[in-house]
Amino acid sequence: MEIKEALLQFCQDYVRDKKEVLKKRSASLQESLNSETKSSAGDKHETGRAMVQLEQEKLGQQLQEIEKMAQVLNLVDLTSSTHKIGLGNLVQTSTAHYFIAISAGAFKPKNGNPIFCISPSTPIAKLLLGKEAGDTFIFNGKNHKILELT
Repeated sequence: MEIKEALLQFCQDYVRDKKEVLKKRSASLQESLNSETKSSAGDKHETGRAMVQLEQEKLGQQLQEIEKMAQVLNLVDLTSSTHKIGLGNLVQTSTAHYFIAISAGAFKPKNGNPIFCISPSTPIAKLLLGKEAGDTFIFNGKNHKILELT
């Protein structure tokens, strides 16, 4: 498997795993809400229900974010060949390797340096987008050079 395919799979697995966790938490909250409904009425009961509903809203927002990540991954075209950095590119700089897709943490290949999966909206990606191999940029007060992009 080519490294970019492995990176895309890593990001897809990240999204799938996050979605699973959120769905389980949502089911657990629904169960809590149902048991709150069966318990006695009163202020404690209403506070409990309100807390569960707030948690459900938070989970809903997190699920929307995960869905957005999944949509971004659907846009990644590993076959496109370009000289300018964009979505789906693997970028080697003088200090690190980046895969422009979603923020999913570090992918650790069996041999080699970690590759950071980053969203186009991250500060480092904003500096990289549109640049080419050989270009330099300043991040956190340090000069960095783009060595290669695939």
